[in-house]
Amino acid sequence: MNFFTHFGRYVLFIRSMLSRPERRSVFRERLFTEMNSIGIGSIGIVATISLSVGAVTTVQTAYQLVSNLVSRSIISTILRDSMILELAPTITCLVLAGKIGANVASELGNMSVSEQIDALEVMGINSAGYLALPKILAAMIVVPLLIIMSMCLGIIGGYIAGVASEAITPKEFMDGLYDGFRGFAVVFAYIKSVTFAFLITSISSFHGYYTRGGALEVGRAGTKAVVFSCVSILFADYVLAQLLLDE
Repeated sequence: MNFFTHFGRYVLFIRSMLSRPERRSVFRERLFTEMNSIGIGSIGIVATISLSVGAVTTVQTAYQLVSNLVSRSIISTILRDSMILELAPTITCLVLAGKIGANVASELGNMSVSEQIDALEVMGINSAGYLALPKILAAMIVVPLLIIMSMCLGIIGGYIAGVASEAITPKEFMDGLYDGFRGFAVVFAYIKSVTFAFLITSISSFHGYYTRGGALEVGRAGTKAVVFSCVSILFADYVLAQLLLDE
């Protein structure tokens, strides 16, 4: 029953964001601010993780392909499909759930316990739409761009590691990279990234918005936001794979 209570409040929270939209000029300014905070602020960690994951995936794949009967170009094919379908969107968004989720929940939690949200409501401002909606839309715009960057950097990291370790030649890598490529894989990754971005920011905003108490509750709200965001990402990952990849 506790789950359904929280889920119902979450749905009502999403609904309240859209009930009274703010002026376009105000909303646009906050949207660009959040896009800069979420997108630019996450480039470094996304780039580092993507290069590392791509390099490790290539080295481990090459380690397991010890037979001369298997073409070494399969290494880059496995790297490409792994990065596009799973590693780039899912692993990156799990990391962003810790970075963005905790930040959003703490920010709104501090505003809630200090009664700044109540002050916005007194002034006739839709606090949920003013505070949370720009964060959600900004994440849905910039997170897919971060995922695309992650795919490219993961493949680049794999190329560097594979060539440097002499596990694969540049020609073999490029042959495997183009072999059997399906464009829907990128579309699928985009759908996943938009869905994950929505889950991360909406769940974190919900926990922060309804924080009550003091500093201790703000910390707990941040923890809950990260945990529930990660669980939701993993569940959504399975559901989307079943719906879109089931043949």
